[in-house]
Amino acid sequence: MIGGDLRAQAEHWIAGDPDERDRAELRGLLADGGEAAAAELADRFAARLEFGTAGLRGAIGAGPNRMNRAVVRAATAALAHWLAEHGGPDAAQAGVVIGCDARHRSGEFADEAARVLAGAGIRAHLLPPQRPTPLLAFSVRHLRAAAGIMITASHNPPADNGYKLYLGDGAQIIPPVDKQIGAAIAALGDLSEVPVAPADSPLIRKLGDEMAQAYLDAIVAAVPGPGGSPGLRVVYTPLHGVARGLALRAFERAGFPAPEVVAAQAEPDPAFPTVAFPNPEEPGALDLALDLARQTGADLVIANDPDGDRLAIAVPDPAAPGGWRPFTGDQVGALLGA
Repeated sequence: MIGGDLRAQAEHWIAGDPDERDRAELRGLLADGGEAAAAELADRFAARLEFGTAGLRGAIGAGPNRMNRAVVRAATAALAHWLAEHGGPDAAQAGVVIGCDARHRSGEFADEAARVLAGAGIRAHLLPPQRPTPLLAFSVRHLRAAAGIMITASHNPPADNGYKLYLGDGAQIIPPVDKQIGAAIAALGDLSEVPVAPADSPLIRKLGDEMAQAYLDAIVAAVPGPGGSPGLRVVYTPLHGVARGLALRAFERAGFPAPEVVAAQAEPDPAFPTVAFPNPEEPGALDLALDLARQTGADLVIANDPDGDRLAIAVPDPAAPGGWRPFTGDQVGALLGA
């Protein structure tokens, strides 16, 4: 049985939810009324997704304890309030850069965020869809924006999506900003009263390839190419994520030979069908890349996580199982620092 309080919570949420599919999902649970439906509904309304330094992250579905358009609307409205109080007099004009990966509903959530910002009078700079997180972080600084939103659940399981928040320094938020925005979300009234601009609002600017060009210019200037030395033979996998296009362009621009790409993992796929868990540091995630490296006599394996902000590498080592040794995250960090 679904209790009266829980039913009232669900009906109140349905009244303010902007998405008909999500409203129908909750109505279906209410209509079912069985034990399993009651338990599912109770979990969805047990709490709100907690806003922390990683932003929001959770399973896609209807209700405040899931990732959906209503939750994105609330988070973005709270960001707009925070920028009005803490972002300075030029924050609305500087705007917010928005990007998204290839997970389920990522493009839809990015569009929702842009429309909410524009509804609050804040410029929204919308990156092309299915671009990696580092491009979003770079674009915030390059455009001197007040903040950045990246719709992604990083290396979480396929059922999840998320909302990462960056400030004007191009870095993810840190305390106390996470708590301040979390409090602003909790203080919001009815979501149906949040002003939302039309998709063709003049405050929504759709960016093209210019951000990728600027990003490549910056990283190639910072990293010397191979010069006249023989090129490394590299195997690369984006693990069904969105980093491949930019990564291959970076190899070419820097003068490195094109890597061999793991074909089964080359295209964005939110189901991540070839890995149990799409984190390149997890055991087994590099198996296909290592198989290809052994077949091709490669010198190096490079892998990104689905949104491209995590890097894993492996090198030949006769003493290691299978003849290849993956580096730990700490070892990769030490190399990048050096």
